[in-house]
Parts: sequence; structure tokens; C-alpha cells
Amino acid sequence: MSVYEKIKALNLTLSAPAAPVAAYVMHVQSGNLVFISGHIARKEDGSPWVGQLGKNISVEEGKAAARGVAVALMGTMQEAVGGDLGRVKRIVKLTSLVNSTPDFTEHHLVTNGASELLGEVFGEAGKHARAAFGVAQIPLGCCVEIDLVIEVA
Repeated sequence: MSVYEKIKALNLTLSAPAAPVAAYVMHVQSGNLVFISGHIARKEDGSPWVGQLGKNISVEEGKAAARGVAVALMGTMQEAVGGDLGRVKRIVKLTSLVNSTPDFTEHHLVTNGASELLGEVFGEAGKHARAAFGVAQIPLGCCVEIDLVIEVA
């Protein structure tokens, strides 16, 4: 099954990336690696998914937010590879920032929302190295921000 068939089977819709709101670009390619800027969690209506794990966001909600970020990242990834996700050779590295209280310790479970979806869509090529850690705050008060490094053919 192709990447696009998997996306369709999962009932996902990829959209074009939003324009950057600060002094950066959404993706940069260096050799066969593409670095994709951090994407924040957004609700279905596009508004920022505001909250803090360990305070007013559950692990399951955080995991859903991270899954949503992965969908947005795939939209940016599609633009970065010239419209063909079939060119993605490997998801190399995922870094997840989780807006959390000092005593919250389940960042890895929140981040699984993104990691598991990338595995479902890209199969073996979706298995990646990663870092998941808590931070005091994320832009706009969002609960999760994730960036990626991918290898392209």
C-alpha cells in the first residue's frame, strides 16, 4: 500500500503549511536531509490547542494533539518534497516539546501520538530516533510542538 493509500485509509487530510509567523522558513533541505520547522498543536478549527500536561490536558488529549501535529507535519513534508511523499526515504528524527508541569513525567506517551501515526503511514521508513521532553511554555500556550528531520530520495 502506498503512502497516499495509507493516508486515505486513515481518513487523513493533508493541507498546505501555514506561512511562518516569525523569522524562519517551514523547511530547509541540505543534501538528502530535510529539516522541518516545529509545528504547534491546533484543534480541528485551526485554533491553538492551549493547555499544560499535568494541569488541564490529559495524556490522551496530549497524544491526540501530537497526532494532529504529525498530520500537519506531513502537509509541510509534502510541500518540501515537491508534492510526492513517495520521495520520503526515512523519518530520521522527531523532537517533541510538551508543555507540562514540573512533576509531569509522561512526555514519551504524549509523543507516541505522532510517532505511531508516522509509523502507520510510512511503515519501516517511519521508524525514527526521537527526543521528548517537557518545557515551561510553548508559543501561544500550545500543549505540544514537534519538528522533524527526514531523508529524501
